[in-house]
Amino acid sequence: MSNFVFYGCDTVELAKKYGTPLYVMSEDFIVDRCREIRKDFLEKYDNTMAVYASKAFLTKEMARIIKREGLGMDVVSGGELYTAMEVGFPMDMIVFHGNNKSPDEIEMAVKNNVGRFVVDNIRELDLIEDIAGKYDKRVNILFRVCPGVDAHTHKYIQTGQVDSKFGIPLNENIMHKAVKKAMSCKHLDLKGFHFHIGSQLHENEGYIMAVKKMAELMKELKDDIGFITKELNTGGGYGIHYKDDENRKNLAFYTDAIMNTLEEECNKHGLQKPFVIIEPGRWIVGEAGITLYTIGAIKEIPGVRTYVSIDGGMGDNPRPSLYQAKYEGIIANKADEKLTNTVTVAGKCCESGDILIWDLEVPEIKPGDILAVLATGAYNYSMASNYNRNPRPAVVMISKGMDRLIVKRETYEDMLRNEI
Repeated sequence: MSNFVFYGCDTVELAKKYGTPLYVMSEDFIVDRCREIRKDFLEKYDNTMAVYASKAFLTKEMARIIKREGLGMDVVSGGELYTAMEVGFPMDMIVFHGNNKSPDEIEMAVKNNVGRFVVDNIRELDLIEDIAGKYDKRVNILFRVCPGVDAHTHKYIQTGQVDSKFGIPLNENIMHKAVKKAMSCKHLDLKGFHFHIGSQLHENEGYIMAVKKMAELMKELKDDIGFITKELNTGGGYGIHYKDDENRKNLAFYTDAIMNTLEEECNKHGLQKPFVIIEPGRWIVGEAGITLYTIGAIKEIPGVRTYVSIDGGMGDNPRPSLYQAKYEGIIANKADEKLTNTVTVAGKCCESGDILIWDLEVPEIKPGDILAVLATGAYNYSMASNYNRNPRPAVVMISKGMDRLIVKRETYEDMLRNEI
């Protein structure tokens, strides 16, 4: 009988050492993805920048790794910005997103000289202008644009369609007015535009369509009001493998399509090619992570199904409940045993919808066995909650067969710390 080994570490031993539920992240995987970005994008194309979409997974240690690997960081809140600041992340490498940034968040970013704001609406434009004026600073901005591209993904993670809460519609009257207003602002420097068409995408046609639409916009604005687009942020959203999805594609599958299309379109329209930014997040960390659980109650309903309950659930992984995300799993302490049974993995939260995996094939199992759920590196820790007053799990980083704790397991006292 052999145990499941993840990037050189025995997962059963990790469960014994740190307890469960337990997030496990592979630094080796993360570094490999960062270096692929450097090789196939930053070094391949001039005038480019890659920023890690930190909402996928952010801890102080993750910020240190991204800093060391020379990538920038995309943040969407004061909390994410504060995390970056705490590890001395270069502020000029920060891109600040968000569809409703608060005045306090904007002030925090302006005071600390973030590299770029991605402006989502006209109200935000006015807020940044006022706050930048207060500190007598000139701030770089991009407008987030809805390019009108319906990406092939779950509707909850589509972001580029016309009917979206994000960005400024690609409407001539609205967009031209916004650009003129930004150009007149004393403390703002409009560099260009940003789009993001969705997440977990396994095709590149949507990126090609979006780039073509942006090139048309760039041409219109140049001809109509003399605005020259200096930067284009093409977002992220590159897909990874979960269960029924395709395997993760190389970065170049997406970025070559983006860059080649942009080159062609700029030549066609007589435009200077802008500085290009990409924002991979899930693609860097998704498959770098697993979550370990201990199996508890096993409930067999003859002729219907067998429920296997674990010591975690929607509190540490809400994705199956939110948008029917599918995962693969393995019984870590019986990794080489024959798969003889089909079970449904249920979480411990007081919700009928707290099901982590439907119809998982497993060997003979019993309470106390360890379940490893794969590809949980993105949007698990970052979306975790204390639902039912369950403490959030610890996070362990592994590298070259060694393990280190990077986030302590929450205690009951931690959950009550701010209560009066």
